[in-house]
Amino acid sequence: MYVVRPEDAQGNIILSLSRAQIETDWQKAAEIFDAGDIIEEAVVGANRGGLIVNVGRVRGFVPASQVYSVRLPAQADDAEREERLSQVVGDKLHLKIIELDRRRNRLILSERAATREWRQAQKERLLDDLKEGDIRRGVVSSLCDFGAFVDLGGADGLVHLSELSWSRVGHPKEVLKVDQEVDVYVLGVDRERRRIALSIKRLKPEPWSTVTERYQIGQVVTGTITNITDFGAFARLDEDIEGLIHISELSEERIDHPNAVVKEGDEVTVRIIRIDPDRQRMGLSMRRVNDDPYFEQYDWEESDQLAEPEDSAEDSES
Repeated sequence: MYVVRPEDAQGNIILSLSRAQIETDWQKAAEIFDAGDIIEEAVVGANRGGLIVNVGRVRGFVPASQVYSVRLPAQADDAEREERLSQVVGDKLHLKIIELDRRRNRLILSERAATREWRQAQKERLLDDLKEGDIRRGVVSSLCDFGAFVDLGGADGLVHLSELSWSRVGHPKEVLKVDQEVDVYVLGVDRERRRIALSIKRLKPEPWSTVTERYQIGQVVTGTITNITDFGAFARLDEDIEGLIHISELSEERIDHPNAVVKEGDEVTVRIIRIDPDRQRMGLSMRRVNDDPYFEQYDWEESDQLAEPEDSAEDSES
């Protein structure tokens, strides 16, 4: 019991059960603070400044700057801040006490600090458990020019731009978005540098290993122009296979630049005139689409203007 007054006018000692319970909870909060423990508490309220939680019977406050689970736009006004913060009322959050002042009845908590420590512990566990060849499910946490970071449950791994797809990708946003769930293949774990290398494309067979099962020389197919260079235009035939239409194969007429005939995004009909699985190259032609494919003794692969111009152009592009 908590003594409110040693005695009243009649000599009775005044006690308070509720005050005693609150003091007990303040003592428990102080022990948690001293130990640096992470606790889980429900959000009971929100305002433009942050979130309100109860630690036992002690009211605590999580400033908006210490909230991790709600993204607040930098230019958000007070009404929008309060609306967004109110979305987590009723949710349980992992929190850490970062300031305690019993005299001022001040208890400040941080979700960011708790999350940072939890993720650090999870990362240690993942670094110990992960091994090359593992397949894990994660969530895309961020995108950058050189790849995508995937949260594996406490630790982020990097899917380099070259490991996103077997086909050419200019930026990760072309194939992924933040918060998207993805399966990833663990390429390697560098425990010393604390880095995890991941791949998405290696979950599927290398497409050029089966290209001759799907495409044949002389076949007429439809493709989409994906890139234009001085020496020709690249056309994507499916999700993973691209071929080069050399500038000499774009038109019967002589042209100075491929953009005189095609532009990115155009859907074109082409004939396959060369397939080189080992070098992952495919030669395409627009000007030969209407040639008679049944002309006996016609060798599409060895036909004129194919080998030398395309090879030199592709090599310079590499």
